[in-house]
Order: sequence, then C-alpha cells, then structure tokens
Amino acid sequence: MRNLILSATLVAASVFGMTAQAAEPIEAGREYVELSNAVPVSVPGKIEVVELFWYGCPHCYSFEPVVNPWAEKLPADVNFKRIPAMFGGPWDAHGQMFLTLEAMGVEHQVHAAVFEAIQVQRKKLTDPEEMAEFLATQGVDKDKFLATFNSFAIKGQVQKAKELAKKYEITGVPSMVVNGKYRFDLGTAQGPQGVLNVADQLIAKERAAK
Repeated sequence: MRNLILSATLVAASVFGMTAQAAEPIEAGREYVELSNAVPVSVPGKIEVVELFWYGCPHCYSFEPVVNPWAEKLPADVNFKRIPAMFGGPWDAHGQMFLTLEAMGVEHQVHAAVFEAIQVQRKKLTDPEEMAEFLATQGVDKDKFLATFNSFAIKGQVQKAKELAKKYEITGVPSMVVNGKYRFDLGTAQGPQGVLNVADQLIAKERAAK
C-alpha cells in the first residue's frame, strides 16, 4: 500500500503544474473513475464533494489555496467535506487529530495552522501531547482536546473514515469523490485546476440527473 501511495504521489508531482482545459468534456476511465459500488452521501438531497487528504502530504498542502476559494463559492445544493486518509502511522495520528478538531467545532479555525506547522515548521504532531501543546497556542483548550481525542466517539469516527477510504478505493492523496460515485485526483485530472474542472462537470452531471 505504501508503494502505491508513493507512486500516486510521484504521478501527482509530475503533473502538478499542468492545467486542464475547462471546456474539454471529461470521460470515465480517463479523467475520473466511476466506482463500482456507490457510497451513500452524508447529507441526503445534496451533491457531495469529498476531499481525502493528509496533513503530511505536500501536494495536499499546495492544493489548499486552490480548492479553498472554490469550495467557499459552491452553491447551496453542494456539500463539501474533508475526510482524512489513514494508512497507518502518522497518517492515523493526523487523521485522528483532524476528526477531533472537527468534533470540537474548531477545525476550520486551526486547519491552516496545522498544515503550516507540519509542512513549513516541520513539526511532527504525531503525539497527542505534542498536538495539544501546539493547538493550545492556537486557542484550543488542551484538556478538552485530549479528552476528545481519546474518546470512544472519535475512535468510532476514525474507523468510519477508514472504511470510507476503502470504499472510495483510494491509493493516494489528495483524492476527490463526487456524490459517492466518481473518484479522481491530480494525476487523472492533470493538475489542481483540472481537479476543479472535473468536479464542476460531475456536479453538473449529478444535478442534471436529479
């Protein structure tokens, strides 16, 4: 699995600077993969766009200034959400941290700071105490974070996220899934702008099918 992840990352790196033409129609098997078994969405009635990511992934970090402005302008019938990919080791630690912050309702306040700490400041943030110490500098209550991090509820969320990643059949990050049916990434979509183009066309496809 680790080799598959590294391979996908290298592919993403080789095409990261490329941009897909917005007017060019997309095809299953080329820009995206249609999943054999659709995964139920979290908010029925809305078109769901999922980004699977890892705080330790440099391509996920570079994708942030591209995807964030796009996600903020999505129409009301689209639900954008992030799910941490967890393939063991630091992936699991970072994923559990994200889910904890999300459960506490502060993820949106510190998401960028966590990315910056790991990618720029080279903090590992794999130990809960280390996480709590850093997050305290960002206004997050240390004791509440640790209690939430170690709760049964978060352990359940971790298992759910891992199961979703398996159902989406991802092998690397960042990966995107639209409405639990279509998966694509920087490699298949030919760069970050290509990812948004594919997402826009698949959102339109799902909207038209309603």
